[in-house]
This record gives sequence, structure tokens and C-alpha cells, in this order.
Amino acid sequence: MMADKPLVMITGAGTGIGKATALAFAQAGYPLLLIGRRIEPLHELGLGKSVCLSADVRDRAAVIAAIAEGEARHGPVDCLVNNAGIARLARLEEQNPEEWRDLIDINCTGVLNCMHAVMPAMQARRHGTIINISSIAGRKSYPSHDVYCGTKYFVHAVSEGARRNMAPFDVRVIVVSPGLTESEIDKTMLNEAAREFWSKGKEAVGAIAAKDVADTILFAYQMPQNVILQELTITPTRQEY
Repeated sequence: MMADKPLVMITGAGTGIGKATALAFAQAGYPLLLIGRRIEPLHELGLGKSVCLSADVRDRAAVIAAIAEGEARHGPVDCLVNNAGIARLARLEEQNPEEWRDLIDINCTGVLNCMHAVMPAMQARRHGTIINISSIAGRKSYPSHDVYCGTKYFVHAVSEGARRNMAPFDVRVIVVSPGLTESEIDKTMLNEAAREFWSKGKEAVGAIAAKDVADTILFAYQMPQNVILQELTITPTRQEY
């Protein structure tokens, strides 16, 4: 059944920015395809026009199957909010290489899997928007962020290339880069030195609410299709770096 408004797909929708984005789009009346590794937080949102599915963005087949199920209910995905990510922060020479794999597989391959799954149909319809959630760490390097920064720089580079390729089809590729934000991402930080650096920064300059990032994402999407806010960086006013 087609909805009055098009389907919005959000990955990592159970917590933090993903959760806030789901709530913002739901309030605006959009049907949602919500994806997360844990299904319980998605159901706990209690959003009526939503398809909640457990899928790991590292699993391309699972992503494709989830999209098919969501589209069967609410029509084609018109907006992908590529939000799933982790923050395994550490100095490169001190970090367990297994953490590199998690960072690259989720923050890089997961982004690619979701983009690849929706881009051909958006091209064919000549309509759609991809919003990749990066980080200010995708534009600046920070202590104990070595590989994490690399994965976020990757998001910017891939988005720029995809934007170039999709623009002739009137499909938008947007990057949103939050600074210090109130979310659960710090729970994915395993290195104590990195966690301490992040916590001190947050204590010094404060943190914006996940809702503020979500409202920015919604605003960017609701601009006319012939208007694109290519890259948006949103931070606390006191965050100078």
C-alpha cells in the first residue's frame, strides 16, 4: 500500500541520533523503515507507520531483504538516513586490530551496502535523497581517533563521488557531520584514554541534543528536490575545534 508521504529508511534507529531522527520524521508524518541490530528498541519507539526490522548493515543480503519488506508496505525508499555507526576510539598503534575491522565493516562497508541497495531505483525514478551521517571527525583529526577518523573521512569521500554520479538524475547525496552530541555512541568506546578525551571535551563545551541533529536532517530532506544542502556540520556553539 502506498503512503501519502514517501518511505524513509533509517539505520541504527534504536538509539541516539537514529532514534531522534525516527521520532522527528514520524511526527512529520512519514512512514518509516527502521533498522537496527536489536529489534526491541525499535518496537519501544511505538511509531505507528513503521516497519521495524533487525538487520546488520554489514550483511548486504539482510539490508536488501529489509528494504524489500519495507517497500512492500509503504512503497519505494525515497530517503535513506545512513546513521548506523560505532566509535571505537584509540591510537592506531595501541588499538586491537579487531576493532579496526568493526570500524571499517560498520562505518564504511555498512554505509556502502545501504547506498548500493537504494541508488539504482532512485536513479530510475529520478528522485530520492541519501543522507550519510558522518562526524566532525570526518573533517578534522582528533587524538585517539585515528581509525575512526579514517572511516568518517571515507564517508565524505564516497558521498562526494556518489553526489557527482547521482546529480544528473536529480538524486541528492547529503552529509551531516555532528560534533559533540548527546547520544549512546560513547558506550561503543572501549579505550579508556579515548573515552577520557571525549568526556573532557564534552564537559568543557557541552553537547547538542540528538533532536537538534534530527531536526537538521529533516530540514535538509524537506528542501525542494532541486535544492541540496550538500554538507552540514552541526556542533555546540562552544566547540571551536
